[in-house]
Amino acid sequence: MWLALDTATDRASIAVGMPGRVLARETIVGARHHAAGLLPALARCLARSEVGREEIEGVALADGPGSFTGLRVSAAVVKGLVRVRPVPLWTAPSLLVCAAAAAGPGAVLAVSNALRGELFAGAWTFHPGRIETVLAPTVITPGDLAARVPSPARIVGPAAPALGAEPTWPDAGDLLGLVGLAGGVRWVDDVPRWEPEYGRPAEAQAQWERTHGRPLADPARPAG
Repeated sequence: MWLALDTATDRASIAVGMPGRVLARETIVGARHHAAGLLPALARCLARSEVGREEIEGVALADGPGSFTGLRVSAAVVKGLVRVRPVPLWTAPSLLVCAAAAAGPGAVLAVSNALRGELFAGAWTFHPGRIETVLAPTVITPGDLAARVPSPARIVGPAAPALGAEPTWPDAGDLLGLVGLAGGVRWVDDVPRWEPEYGRPAEAQAQWERTHGRPLADPARPAG
């Protein structure tokens, strides 16, 4: 059995199951509820699926880009779980998880809000057994995006209304479906050193750097 989580947007999602079969899922609405709600939601998923923690053989995590705080919450939970019970950790972009739900002929463009008038955007085409990247997740303006992915077959994601489409959110059940597909999930070989793909600095960091006119020191980066 696998555990899958996504907390990159204001709707967190947790699922328990295996590729092609979701036994239980939970959704947490509201980014400010992720920290308090994630572990209880995870416990409810395990209880409803009747899967014990000792039966989890792998964890799949949607690792951004997206909300800095939301991604930190799921990263901390997953690192703790993997430390207590060593199982493989696999990750995939949250935008790819959105796109997977709309897989079909042609490219699927997924977008979420990057603030400051920009979007997080990625595009993929889905083939039997494999996924082809058209546009790797990036920060981009809507105008520049039209030039990079001129005519997608479908537009999905929380920021889809900015491009004239209906909004959708990543679902951990769709993340489970990416396990085993070429171009889907990626194995994390060094979990303690791994960090989510935030896409850009946190807004608080950006504000500090604008105020002080210099980059904020990174304690993980050697001096000099």
